[in-house]
Amino acid sequence: MDSIVASSRLTRVAAQIGFGGRIFCSSSLRNSFLTYAEPTMALSTYEHELHLAVRAARLAARLCQTVQKKLLAKETQSKADQSPVTVADYGSQALISWALQRECGSETFSMVAEEDADDLRGKDGLEMLLRITDLVNEAIIAEGVQNAPKLSKENVLEAVDKGRSQGGPVGRHWVLDPIDGTKGFVRGDQYAVALALLDEGDVVLGVLACPNLPLKGVSAQSSSGIPVGCLFSARKGAGTMLQSLDDSFVPQKVHVSDVDDPAHANFCESFEAAHSRQSLTERIAKIMGVKAPPVRIDSQAKYGAMARGDAAIYMRFPHVGYREKIWDHAAGCIVIQEAGGVVCDAAGNRLDFSKGRYLDVEHGIMATNPKLMPTFLASVQAALEAENRVS
Repeated sequence: MDSIVASSRLTRVAAQIGFGGRIFCSSSLRNSFLTYAEPTMALSTYEHELHLAVRAARLAARLCQTVQKKLLAKETQSKADQSPVTVADYGSQALISWALQRECGSETFSMVAEEDADDLRGKDGLEMLLRITDLVNEAIIAEGVQNAPKLSKENVLEAVDKGRSQGGPVGRHWVLDPIDGTKGFVRGDQYAVALALLDEGDVVLGVLACPNLPLKGVSAQSSSGIPVGCLFSARKGAGTMLQSLDDSFVPQKVHVSDVDDPAHANFCESFEAAHSRQSLTERIAKIMGVKAPPVRIDSQAKYGAMARGDAAIYMRFPHVGYREKIWDHAAGCIVIQEAGGVVCDAAGNRLDFSKGRYLDVEHGIMATNPKLMPTFLASVQAALEAENRVS
């Protein structure tokens, strides 16, 4: 029945898909996708900022790696009660905030980030604050940052609290998820340090540092001897680059999969069932004709994996009432777009990062290449309509 429902809508929906309040015919829509990541000389000014973002994300990722090794050695499995993942979360945010302000200046610095320092203040938070401060200073020393002062606990509190910005459509705002995928971090699986820059509400660069992602594709994740540690970087108009987290090989440009037949495509989604309605994504895949089982990974590492062609389709359909945060998608979105992909919500609208700390999206977030997008959108809409009839 699902395939019958879809077949009656594929042509109609593929021919008329709304983006940003406008309706495109299939040919103009296709052309807009194909030219979305074309280089523009005027955007070369972000090259310096991207360099800073790469350095900061790499520094934070190494801090996280150190903590995760200790976490796994102790087999600690909780984020609460001063657990290592909480320390790493705050430490990563403090380190990136400090590193960026050191280069950009603090007077006009604005950062929209997941954490704030409220729980670190006062007697109850002192022990954790001291651990975070030590961890951040150790990371700075290990990196050999020149002329870096030793940070006090007050410096760390201030650095974390810089993430309180509300963002918006005016000015520049860094967007940070210090550890995206905390459950994956605790399990020893995938997580990412995700950093992006907004300029006048537009995402102009993004970096994903993925310490546990194999360099040779996500399918190699369980293979011993495969190097791990990827860093994806994208600047608007300049494409998406992949390099090793330890900077051991020359960066290379990556591109999304060019598969045009859903039967030959695969899709990725959240590892945790609580993060996305997996019954709905299963229905969408069936309607679309995707035969491969889903690739389930934590964090925005999914965006990086898709940007280099490990998967052709990405689906995220949170449970009703959940509000998406911009730090969960900003870096990943531009990484896919600059690799030639398309990211939108279930109604075909491009994601708008200019409205503050939250994204206004309809039903969910999806990504694929321009060839598959019309069929993908039609299948999503058919699945949602079928779900509404059942409910």
